[in-house]
Amino acid sequence: MLPRSLRGEIDELSSHAVRQGTICDHDLIRQRYNRIAAFIPFFEYAFFIPSGLRKRAVDLLKLRRGDRVLEVGCGTGRNFPFLRDAVGPEGQVYGVDLSEGMLCRARKLCHRRQWTNFVLIEADAADYSSREPFDGVLFSFSYNVMPHHCSVLRQVWRQLRPGGRLVIVDARLPPGLLGKLFRPFATWLMKQTLLGNPLVRPWQYHAALVDDFHMEDFRFSSYYICCGTKPALSLADRRLLPASRRPRTNHRSPSQRRRRKLDKLKTQA
Repeated sequence: MLPRSLRGEIDELSSHAVRQGTICDHDLIRQRYNRIAAFIPFFEYAFFIPSGLRKRAVDLLKLRRGDRVLEVGCGTGRNFPFLRDAVGPEGQVYGVDLSEGMLCRARKLCHRRQWTNFVLIEADAADYSSREPFDGVLFSFSYNVMPHHCSVLRQVWRQLRPGGRLVIVDARLPPGLLGKLFRPFATWLMKQTLLGNPLVRPWQYHAALVDDFHMEDFRFSSYYICCGTKPALSLADRRLLPASRRPRTNHRSPSQRRRRKLDKLKTQA
């Protein structure tokens, strides 16, 4: 769990990242992605995305047959085969995307494979709300695209059950000199295609939410997966809520409360 001072620094970094040329017009974002929907497989090869990266991200969700999983920014359904294998025909896969062009291709994929347990929703993920909690939430090359990623994260975090898994897989600038050299081109590419903001650092938000944060790097640290489990009654979860909705509870951590109970038992003995 990150200290409050570092979370403030993260928020400041995020605000700076959003100001660096990120397009926030939802209609423009939708139009851009409608136009490039047919070229998503090409981008996968052009940017040398590791072949096993998507499957590895789904594996880290640790889903079981019959589970409910949400993919935020599901696009054309590149992760659907792995999600389907993970939850089985008795599970439910929900996909949310802002682009009708992307979802059209995703629906065709489901129809072609005769998958009947997929629910695809055309909406802003920050506004989407499910009636039942999810066992897992996946962001796959989508978190860095969203100019309001903090709002989206808060919304889906509320819908993830305690014990559920949150996984984010995306690209970033490699460390060192290579990253500095590549940054101008990455910023230009972001403005032209909206394929992601290289300045956004989702792993910092993720680490602040979970206790068992884990991160893996791929392809010279140009790609990463970060994952973790939502703790029960977490303080981070309560801080995401508006002040008026935060429950009035003891702010001691579960381990502190357990130690306090043990101390009381020792004194009684």
